[in-house]
Amino acid sequence: MTDAATQATAEATEAGDPATDAPRPTRAMMQRDLASASLGMVVERDEPGLAVVSMRVREDMTNGFRITHGGLVFTLADTAFAIACNEDDAVTVAAGADITFLKSTVAGQTLTATAVRRTRSGRTGLYDVSIVDEHGDAVAEFRGRSLSTNRSSVE
Repeated sequence: MTDAATQATAEATEAGDPATDAPRPTRAMMQRDLASASLGMVVERDEPGLAVVSMRVREDMTNGFRITHGGLVFTLADTAFAIACNEDDAVTVAAGADITFLKSTVAGQTLTATAVRRTRSGRTGLYDVSIVDEHGDAVAEFRGRSLSTNRSSVE
């Protein structure tokens, strides 16, 4: 995990309601994000270019090997990435992303994804997301590439 991600995770605020605790412009986005809400994701921190999101792994989030489904680890990282890259009123979406899984987790564990902007130029950006378990052990590393659209999030 990077120093910025470690610091952001350490400074994350206490768990709250993702629909009401996230500052604008991401508050409205999270109020409409039924997928993240259904998975119990909580926005811990939201700043321009930085987001911390946590999720407690439930039994129904495990695969046939009784470990956390990789797609749900990706989804957690993608949600943190979405919050971090929507820094202004322009709707910003993923242009691409990849993930490296480092450690498996099981039901009952809490995962925390910390997304940090690496660069933003014109309409594109690059963001790294570190996912850790409740002990701070690295679970996965995600890299997302963003594209700002011409659509306004305040429409």
